[in-house]
Amino acid sequence: MADGTAFSERVHGELENNPYVGQRNLRFEAKEGRVVLRGTVHTFYEKQMAQEITRRIDGVDFVDNRVEVNWA
Repeated sequence: MADGTAFSERVHGELENNPYVGQRNLRFEAKEGRVVLRGTVHTFYEKQMAQEITRRIDGVDFVDNRVEVNWA
């Protein structure tokens, strides 16, 4: 697998370029195939999309989705 920086850049790029996720409110930690997603989104759909986008990235073995849905 690529080094940690390249892995983090891949995760960041996929989240940033996806039109279904408001990335500016998301943060993540990526290390050795594990990604922890944090932040807030406006809908459950956005939360699920963030997880699915991340899960499909080469090298991701586990996604811990701690994103919160803020309906307001």
